[in-house]
Amino acid sequence: MNCRITKDEGRRTKDVFSSLISHLSSLVTQIFRILVAWCLCVLVSLDAYALNLDKAKNYFLSGDYNSAISEGERLLASNSGAANSDELYHILALSYMKDGNYLRASDIFEIILKEFKQSSFRDEATLGLGDTFFLRGEYDKAKAYYQELININGRGKLVPAAYYRLSQCAFKQGNPAEGKEYLNKLKEGSPLNPELLLNRDLCFLPDSSDFYYTVQVGAFSSPENARRLTDKLVQNGYPAYLEEVASPGKPSYRVRVGKFKLRKEAAQWNDKLTQEGYPTRICP
Repeated sequence: MNCRITKDEGRRTKDVFSSLISHLSSLVTQIFRILVAWCLCVLVSLDAYALNLDKAKNYFLSGDYNSAISEGERLLASNSGAANSDELYHILALSYMKDGNYLRASDIFEIILKEFKQSSFRDEATLGLGDTFFLRGEYDKAKAYYQELININGRGKLVPAAYYRLSQCAFKQGNPAEGKEYLNKLKEGSPLNPELLLNRDLCFLPDSSDFYYTVQVGAFSSPENARRLTDKLVQNGYPAYLEEVASPGKPSYRVRVGKFKLRKEAAQWNDKLTQEGYPTRICP
């Protein structure tokens, strides 16, 4: 009798154990399937994000800054924690700056510097932050960021750009000696740097040893178009002249008005030209 009970208990124990193993196996299979599905969702999500980031880049590179801003803000709203959020912030900041919203661009560059300590876009953000102040005419603040970039990364790829911008800040503030000093540092360190050959956003120091201010009215790839504008300005009584600038690929042609010792003299001609509808800038 005891022997039968023992055998029955053994069979029941075996059955329970087998059932437990079966349930555990089923549970592990379900967990594995859930994990696989979750990983696939993550991968799909990351792929979609990369595609959307490329879309924002394409908008920016094509000059459609409003669309780049819309796409970038949409991505931030739904993917703020993505691994390459810093790159997205950088695209957004550049788009806002190109669109003329310097304050918003400044805020975003600061986000990169404060929240992404290991970002590869920190140098770009520092330079960009300086540019937002430069474009607002706050040259002392701009110089502080350009100098910070040089101090932190003296051999970085953006250092020549920082030196060039420092020279332009000095010229804008009416300090040509300081401006020439920064340009000399740039020439000594990077004589063939593109900052010395072509810069579409900032004006160059004239090659002449005599420093002067001038008003730039236009820049063209076609010499014929540049000559037509120059002739029109001369006919209207402006001391206009044409300046050919060597650049990689082919030369460009600038139409400028006057050579003034004082910036306020250039500003008077600049105001007059602006009132007549010409897009102008005082150089340097």
